[in-house]
Amino acid sequence: MEAVLLVLVLVAALVGLATGQVETMGTETLEAARGAVRIAIELIGVMALFLGLMEVLQRAGLLASLSRLLRPVFRRLFPDVPDGHPAIAAMTLNIGANMIGLANAATPFGIKAMEELDRLNGRKGTATDAMCLFLAINTSSVALLPTGTIGLRVALDSADPVGILFPTWIATSLSTLVAVTAALLLARLGPFRRSRPPVVADVAPREEDGVPVDAGAVPQAPPWNPRRTAYAALVLVVLAALSVRWAVGGAGAEVGGSALSRLSSLILLAVIVLPLLYGWARGVRVYEALVEGAREGFQVAVRIIPYLVAILAAVALFRGSGAMDLLARILAPLTDLIGFPAEAMPMALVRPLSGSGAMGLMVETMKTHGPDSFIGYLVSTLMGSTETTFYVLAVYGGAVGLRRARHAVPACLAGDLAGIVGATIACRLLLS
Repeated sequence: MEAVLLVLVLVAALVGLATGQVETMGTETLEAARGAVRIAIELIGVMALFLGLMEVLQRAGLLASLSRLLRPVFRRLFPDVPDGHPAIAAMTLNIGANMIGLANAATPFGIKAMEELDRLNGRKGTATDAMCLFLAINTSSVALLPTGTIGLRVALDSADPVGILFPTWIATSLSTLVAVTAALLLARLGPFRRSRPPVVADVAPREEDGVPVDAGAVPQAPPWNPRRTAYAALVLVVLAALSVRWAVGGAGAEVGGSALSRLSSLILLAVIVLPLLYGWARGVRVYEALVEGAREGFQVAVRIIPYLVAILAAVALFRGSGAMDLLARILAPLTDLIGFPAEAMPMALVRPLSGSGAMGLMVETMKTHGPDSFIGYLVSTLMGSTETTFYVLAVYGGAVGLRRARHAVPACLAGDLAGIVGATIACRLLLS
């Protein structure tokens, strides 16, 4: 990350001085620094809520069951992670939340996964192979329901707001495949192989209800409480019936984004309610568990502020200097080879650097060219199928104090590049 920071800042300084954009650079950099703190503060509530829910699930034993169930899938990708380790469940929850478009839920689960993986890290501050691979999977953004992007297309009066689904699935699949392959292959190269931190036993102290437990073990599921289980089942049936009634009742005259928005809202509600109901049925003190997890969420959100300030300020400096436009002109001959239009180039370059900037560019581009034009479909697909790479690296890496990301950055950027190529090819084949 140090190399990334220095390159962004030095290139921005050179280009900015050459183009006379010094005042703009200073203004945007200070605004980005203030914005980084605002982002972290806004994350506190979300982090507290979802890490609290995760604590409930852990005490209820569901994370242990999930880790054992998914271990055969993760064994080949993450051989250094022991069977039943809580990192497996946390990674699963993070990837699942990303797939169904619950970005707010995905971030706390991803940070929790990084913290659990760091327990196995024999050289703190340096990313392990497992961390690099997890970051590559996360930033390549396996997306099944890009509800936010579809919602924006609806707001811009698109006649086919869900038309980006198939192109998004193709682009995100290619992006993830390339990112995972790059992470696995780069880990074998000499420089990255020699810098690999040793894997150690999970020795960080853990407590359950104030009682120390084995550091490497995930708490086992407590016995079901028969009476609570019966009550929980009854409540679940009532909630399911009301959910179906609500979903069907308002979707009759509306199509596309509205239906997906309702589905996303129901999923989010389930993510909040079901862990509490499940934990209560297993006899967990859900209020105490929720508060304990929330306390950790607050601490993590504060801890990532310096990392966010550093990377977002550097990105703003790079954009404000005009270096982004210069890079777009340099890459134009290459993008022409795959039929990537110049009008979409700013979106492709900004997406890995700034989520809000990319969203603004997407809206502006669709307003200019139309949401149902080829360019409109392309920028929508890019937004829905790729992730804000450097934001994720700053937030997830900052949570565990990473100073050396090793091969995580090139692997993530390879996934971003594959996503751009995949989105272009998919839109050409399916929408031209």
